Amino acid sequence: MKCLVNAGLLLSLTLLGGDVRLAADEPERPLVAYVGTFSSPLHDPLPTQVDLPEGNGRGIHIFYVDRTTGNLTPAGEFPLGTSPSHLAVNAAGTRLYSANETDHVGPDKHGTISSFAIDPADGSLKQLNTVGSGGAGPTYVSLHPSGRYLLVANYFGGSVAVLPVEEDGSLGEAVDVKNDAGEIGPTKATNAPEGSFAFSGHDRTHAHMIQSDPSGQYVLHVDLGLDRIFVWRFDASTGKLTAGEHHEVALPPGDGPRHFSFHPNGRWLYSIQEEGSTIVLLDYDAKRGKLTQRQTLSSLPPGYAGSNFCSEILVSDDGKFVYAGNRLHDSISVFAVGAEGELAFIENQWTRGDYPRSFEFTPSGDLLYSCNQRADNLAIFKVDTNSGMLYFTEQYVPVGNPSCIVFLDLAK
Repeated sequence: MKCLVNAGLLLSLTLLGGDVRLAADEPERPLVAYVGTFSSPLHDPLPTQVDLPEGNGRGIHIFYVDRTTGNLTPAGEFPLGTSPSHLAVNAAGTRLYSANETDHVGPDKHGTISSFAIDPADGSLKQLNTVGSGGAGPTYVSLHPSGRYLLVANYFGGSVAVLPVEEDGSLGEAVDVKNDAGEIGPTKATNAPEGSFAFSGHDRTHAHMIQSDPSGQYVLHVDLGLDRIFVWRFDASTGKLTAGEHHEVALPPGDGPRHFSFHPNGRWLYSIQEEGSTIVLLDYDAKRGKLTQRQTLSSLPPGYAGSNFCSEILVSDDGKFVYAGNRLHDSISVFAVGAEGELAFIENQWTRGDYPRSFEFTPSGDLLYSCNQRADNLAIFKVDTNSGMLYFTEQYVPVGNPSCIVFLDLAK
């Protein structure tokens, strides 16, 4: 009781303008944003860039986020010339991993993955190590729910890899690599908008995304060139991937699956097709690792004609809305999720910049940041969590060729 009384007296003195200060007056630890970019080889002279012309970014850009307005304040950079185009933070918030989207390092035809320790006080980065990605042009990384493995999709190598995470957070050499194979889809997408000339990856195999299902028992990845989603059984003791009974699902020829997002209930998966400009709803049987297609609709507003390349797809944390990115149309479409997972179009919001490669919500879900790759900026939107609609905040943040943004709340 004495401690409580003293605390109350201290608070009263503070409110009365006294000089006594509470320990709670210490500055709030920041919400940090890490932005991956396509970068020039200013700091890493060996790698050759795969996203030509050479990128305008300087590696990984670090910002502090105003939790109310969304404004970003620069807090440093980690220079990398290897185009760290995709980032992932571990569940504990202590390590960050980057997919360095190069097509070769020195004489070797592969890209690299880097690991970083995160300073818990200010979010700054210290590089732990860099290892081979198991293929050329790694474009996506995600952590297995166990935290013991990093999953990698190599776009230009057409392969996926599993890298062990060591006790200190550094990465070991790949314990498994799977090379995609099969019949390449046509250069004309089945469901492309009228007048579309969209062609990006139907020249060979292109693994574009890899992620575990919520249970960790299966790992899914897409290959854009093969128009396939693959489902692998995952052995958490060895990191090995094995084909299961329902190993693959074929999407419409030429449509080019790029990314997918699970609904929070784990039973619905939404896949976005880069060249077909479509979203496909699939039912997911977690016990058998089986996907079944149920709904297909356009990612674009009604009446659109011409070329478009889809990019990101995200489900809101409450499961009420799905957000789909469109490049060339330069927009994010918003869909309501029905009682059975089906989608209904709500609105289409201009991203205020060219070629929105990806976007992400803050942990609170009320702000969204669009990485406008060719406009060299981030555009900040308020999210109406009741309607799902986006409202531009009139705020831009300059970043050269931004590709990916992830957040870490150091206050938690």
